[in-house]
Amino acid sequence: MVNPSQKDQAWIPKLFKKKVCTTFIEQPSEAGGPCLCQCGNARSNHISVATEDAFGAAIVSKWVSAQHTTERPTDAYGEVEFVGTGRRPSKFIRLSDTSNPAAAYALVTSQWKIPHPNLVVSVVGGEGEVRVRAWLKDVLRKGLVKAAQSTGAWIMTGGLQTGVGKYVGEAVRDHTTASTNSSTHVVAMGIAPWGMVENRLCLINPKGSFPTRYIRTVPASPFSPLDANHSAFFLVDDGTVGKAGGEAFFRARLERYIAQQKVGAGGAGSIEIPVLVLLICGDSSMFKRVSEAVHSSIPCLLLRGSGGAADCLAELLEETLSGESLKIKALEKMRGKFPDNELEELVEEAERIGAKRELVTIYSDQEGLEEFETILLKALVKACRRKSEAASYLDELRLAVAWNRVDIASTELFCGDIIWEPHLLQDPMRDALLGDRPELVRLFVENGLDVGQFLTWGQLESLYAGAPEGSLLHHLLERRQGIGHEPTSPSECPLLDRSLSDCHLSQVARILYELLGDICAPFYVGLHPAGQKGIGTKGLSPKVEALYRTELSPNPWTDLFIWAVLLNRGEMAMYFWEMAPDAVAGALVAARILRELSHLEMEAEETASMKDLAMRFENLAIGVFNECYRNGEPRAYKLLVRRSSLWGGATILQLAHQAEARLFFAQDGVQSLLTQNWWGEMEQNTPVWKLLLTFFCPPLIFTKLITFRSMDDDLRPDLFQPIELDSLDTDVKTTIGDMMAEDTASPFPTSPRRFWLQHWRQFWRAPVTAFLGNVVMYLLFLFLFSYVLLMDFAAPPASPSASEIMLYIWVFTLVCEEVRQGCFVGSQPLLQRVRRYLQDTWNQFDITALLLFMLGVACRLFPESFESGRTILCLDFMVFTLRLIHIFAVNKQLGPKMIIVGKMMKDVFLFLFFLGVWLVAYGVTTEGLLLPHDRRLPWIFRRVFYRPYLQIFGQIPLNEIDAALIAAANCTYDPVAILMEEAQPCTNTYANWLVLVLLVVFLLVANILLLNLLIAMFSYTFAKVQGNSDIYWKSQRYNLILEYHSRPALAPPFILISHLHLFIKRHVLKVQSTKGRHFLLELSETQNARLLTWESVQKENYFVAQKRQKRDSDTERLRRTSQKVDQVLKQLSEVKESERRLRTLEAEMEYCTTALAWMVDVLAQSDIAKGRKAPPARKKD
Repeated sequence: MVNPSQKDQAWIPKLFKKKVCTTFIEQPSEAGGPCLCQCGNARSNHISVATEDAFGAAIVSKWVSAQHTTERPTDAYGEVEFVGTGRRPSKFIRLSDTSNPAAAYALVTSQWKIPHPNLVVSVVGGEGEVRVRAWLKDVLRKGLVKAAQSTGAWIMTGGLQTGVGKYVGEAVRDHTTASTNSSTHVVAMGIAPWGMVENRLCLINPKGSFPTRYIRTVPASPFSPLDANHSAFFLVDDGTVGKAGGEAFFRARLERYIAQQKVGAGGAGSIEIPVLVLLICGDSSMFKRVSEAVHSSIPCLLLRGSGGAADCLAELLEETLSGESLKIKALEKMRGKFPDNELEELVEEAERIGAKRELVTIYSDQEGLEEFETILLKALVKACRRKSEAASYLDELRLAVAWNRVDIASTELFCGDIIWEPHLLQDPMRDALLGDRPELVRLFVENGLDVGQFLTWGQLESLYAGAPEGSLLHHLLERRQGIGHEPTSPSECPLLDRSLSDCHLSQVARILYELLGDICAPFYVGLHPAGQKGIGTKGLSPKVEALYRTELSPNPWTDLFIWAVLLNRGEMAMYFWEMAPDAVAGALVAARILRELSHLEMEAEETASMKDLAMRFENLAIGVFNECYRNGEPRAYKLLVRRSSLWGGATILQLAHQAEARLFFAQDGVQSLLTQNWWGEMEQNTPVWKLLLTFFCPPLIFTKLITFRSMDDDLRPDLFQPIELDSLDTDVKTTIGDMMAEDTASPFPTSPRRFWLQHWRQFWRAPVTAFLGNVVMYLLFLFLFSYVLLMDFAAPPASPSASEIMLYIWVFTLVCEEVRQGCFVGSQPLLQRVRRYLQDTWNQFDITALLLFMLGVACRLFPESFESGRTILCLDFMVFTLRLIHIFAVNKQLGPKMIIVGKMMKDVFLFLFFLGVWLVAYGVTTEGLLLPHDRRLPWIFRRVFYRPYLQIFGQIPLNEIDAALIAAANCTYDPVAILMEEAQPCTNTYANWLVLVLLVVFLLVANILLLNLLIAMFSYTFAKVQGNSDIYWKSQRYNLILEYHSRPALAPPFILISHLHLFIKRHVLKVQSTKGRHFLLELSETQNARLLTWESVQKENYFVAQKRQKRDSDTERLRRTSQKVDQVLKQLSEVKESERRLRTLEAEMEYCTTALAWMVDVLAQSDIAKGRKAPPARKKD
């Protein structure tokens, strides 16, 4: 059976070739030695054509791969499994040294599914059994591999288990073992000469190996085995066997090709893949290798202290200046270290390297490992300098974005010397956003990037399309698009990418609607005609499409803030929140979104992160609002009830309630507003007895028994003082009226009649009055209900009494009020209003009570079901009575206790589970022992459940359990007689002692263990909830106040009068309510802008206070001290470098002085200078 992997890779031999020697040219050897070709193979291993052409071989003295080999389809490719290592198989292929590097790169990325690199580090030098120092191993393990992990790099080595390649493999192995994150896999790629691989014959299989087993044997010189710690191998075949260096040509070409490819965040492809050559030690061939690299604009990093060519080149470049010839010093340093017959060529290569010294960076063992990544980046930056200065800086910036090095970007690119044009920063800005680089985003904005000109609808859609594949947002958008529902054959489309290129903002709008609910109007409505049904932008003309994608977002900071919150990017969302308007509302929206996303997220760590970020945003909303409240209470109140146009017309209180921001409701400013609205326009210190007396005797309203105030006194402008239009200070007495233009009463005295009417309205419109009236009337309703049930509930055919008819009318008014609350309160569509009404627990309680009442009345009207109706109404009375608990929520002492009772109910259900298990175990056992002949199910259930339950409370019928106390009676053991109830069942006295033992054990467990467990659970819950019960109560108090704020003044049954009055006033006379502005305030565009400006000022004040507090903390002081120490150390290193340069200059000056003195002496002794003026003497200090 054909392996699917083998079938998918059957095309490889057609594209990749191997080399076979076609001309046997004998290699000179000692007498008696083996007869070998100059390619390294024996005569017997050559094909017949190679050995038969004796004439051709006789006239050729030197074997050349390009002339004396031929290419044939490769016979070694697939996967190699290293026996005994426990690692997953690695990819490999044997290919010619003249193979196309583009095909090789495509093979790695497309077929082998190795991700595209952000960096390629090609480690050269150190071949053979060289001695590697300890610090060099640390550089490879802690520096190189760590940098590869953080940047997504490929590490290219020789691939053999010898030299530096061996230690690179060990470093990769140690990283893989220690890493707990599978996404940080380091790709080590080996490029080895085919002829140098030990046991290479086991890799040969013309049909591919999937996998082949590679057994490491004792290598015979000069062969070496493959290193098992590499992920992929290119086994380069140049036709030779046992000769090193055959892979160098292909490796250099592959590096140059990769350096021309582009990579970028989200697949944008805006950044060329940087390639770096890392030279460790090295022989004489490394001079040419480095020279070719720098002349191909590939930077090189030399590890000084590793020995060999690396040390020689490092010393040459450090001891000479730019433009200075290296020949003299190169000869001095190379003599004795490299072969003499190669010195002239090596000096020429060193001279060529010196001409490109700006592409060479030196790293010594004296520098810390933490700087290795920085050294790598600075080495790569040197390669970005082309002909155009702007292009070089832009490439450098892109590298800093890819590597997330804001320190290098700020110190080298945004230091003030370069004037960046905003359009040049747009591509790096997009990469920074997709790559989650908040510090770089902040840096771009601070240096001239205009977010308003950057964020278009097309750009925003591309940001959503670039969501990481493993993120929850990607999953939600993917579900909206329906990606992945249609199966696709892998062989037909091996490179299929589940992209979100067709992501449209209408899909984002639906996700936001699901997360935020009905309180916010839908987002991104009407932007695109084709996007309303989620079909993307297909079918539109190019002109309409171009106009849509280039249209600027009116609220760029808010759109970016929503995008960052949906991706759970904390630091990015924090920055956008700082820059966006409407800070308090935005923070509460973020808290709501994150808490909803945490319920959908499957990963526990990500869920905890979302919850933590939601709490941070809630704390930010609290901090900013408290700052606003301290600097202007009236403005803060208006901020709470203002309808936000930015967030779909929702108010801050609505958003806080939707986000379950209980801590926000517990703030003094919020509670103060709720208390003011609760008391209406009456003084808050009015005693309850005065309210009750006035409620039952309304004429007392016109006396001074109750003191009234005007809620708008502090909101009206002073008509006799000029209004400060541009003032944003904390004195709100002259500015708040200008910001809140409302219909205010005349400042002049009104008539007594108008004054009395105003007080009448103020009393009956107050929510506390509505609450008091409903409580009193509800108590009367319960009294009437109980009277009817107990005293005046006649069975049919008798007609209902007057009290019963009054009860029915009363319940009818209750039904009318519930219908009004569910269908006519609010401005949303009817279905949304009904849905919101049903979400409230107490509304569900009311509906249950009313439905039970209707069912009971229906059964009561017929003689056959009269008793059922009475039973249902009795149960319904209990439901109506329990509804009184809701009234306690307004009380400051009883309200928190309700929260504790609600939490304890959960403990009771858990306790009942344990108790039920024990009851069943004991009840069934005792019933089987005492009364095994009783088959009556009702009595069985009673004795199994009811009797053990009563025994817990001390009701123990010993005369039915203890055989010594059982009295003689007329009983029987006949099950039929017992079932027909002709006689009582007799108690079985066999094993009666066991029944008594079980009774003792049952009472011990139930009364001592389980009841004490319940008490302990109650105590724990009380201690846990007591501290937060006040917060819960303050949050629920908002719902109660909002409910009674919207209720009519009169309570049932007189509420029908209020309903009729409201219908005429709203629908006939079209008079709008002035009561609603206390919780829902509409502001003009100018007023809204001024209030938001004031809020932004308070937000800045809050941040200043937070930074001051953070600056004064011990941790921040230690951090600043550490930074100063680092700066001092950096300056000391610069001083040492300056001293070294000065010593070099002094040596050069001394040499020049000596040479000039010699020249003066020679000229003085020659005939040329005779008769001339004496040379000038040196001036002494």
